[in-house]
Amino acid sequence: MANEVLRNLKIESLQPSILATDLDGTFIPLKDNDANQRDLRCLASELQDRDLDLIFVTGRHFTSVQAAIADHRLPLPGWIICDVGTSLFARSAAGEYESVASYAQHLESRIAGHTVDDLRQQLQAITGLRLQEPEKQGPFKLSYYADAEALSKRVDQIQAVLDAEAAPYTVIASVDPFNQDGLIDLLPTGVSKAFALRWWTEQYEYDQRSIVFAGDSGNDLAALTAGYRSILVANALQNVVQQAVAAHRQQGWPDRLFLATQTATSGVLEGLRHFGKW
Repeated sequence: MANEVLRNLKIESLQPSILATDLDGTFIPLKDNDANQRDLRCLASELQDRDLDLIFVTGRHFTSVQAAIADHRLPLPGWIICDVGTSLFARSAAGEYESVASYAQHLESRIAGHTVDDLRQQLQAITGLRLQEPEKQGPFKLSYYADAEALSKRVDQIQAVLDAEAAPYTVIASVDPFNQDGLIDLLPTGVSKAFALRWWTEQYEYDQRSIVFAGDSGNDLAALTAGYRSILVANALQNVVQQAVAAHRQQGWPDRLFLATQTATSGVLEGLRHFGKW
């Protein structure tokens, strides 16, 4: 659901001051893509020169985000939303990242004692689900692999269990654009990248109207359609593009979604320049 605060506000004339971006397929350069590598350096320079805040909003777990920053020489974000919106980390004055305890407490209140361990037990009878690696699980996130061609069926089976158990969780499904694995994340009801981003802005009194969000896949869709100015890179999944375009049209937002002509990092830079009118 679109953010009510942003739904009817005119934000297009404001200069962006925050780039909130997905990592894989979006901010991180694609393999062997020289243009992406070049534009990452340019993007880092422009973020610094224009004093733009940077926040990563990713499905990766925290250790994996740290590895990506080192491996790809990414500019350091002030904040990291990871685990598809179920974890939040802040960079301290000393440069270390610390988990935001108040966000974890907020999520704890939403599951009302119905833990992911309970959920795992309830889903054991569904065939075709494969637990993702331990580091990809979390106290508020349960993640599985599934065959991509059976993804819709698995989601329906999981939803039936959630309904029967009155479990306060939502299913988010996507397909890994790199290896075509079906990915299933179960998160507390209503929690997503968009939910975490909104909590962050409200808790720390950031102006939501100044955010530009960039993404490419299914777990970005809630943020792409929350009312922020948004960038869809050229390698975005086509069904995500179609849904985002339809949502923006339905809300009457003619200028909040930019469909980049370039892929990944280059598309983020292209979109940021579009919205910043640089």
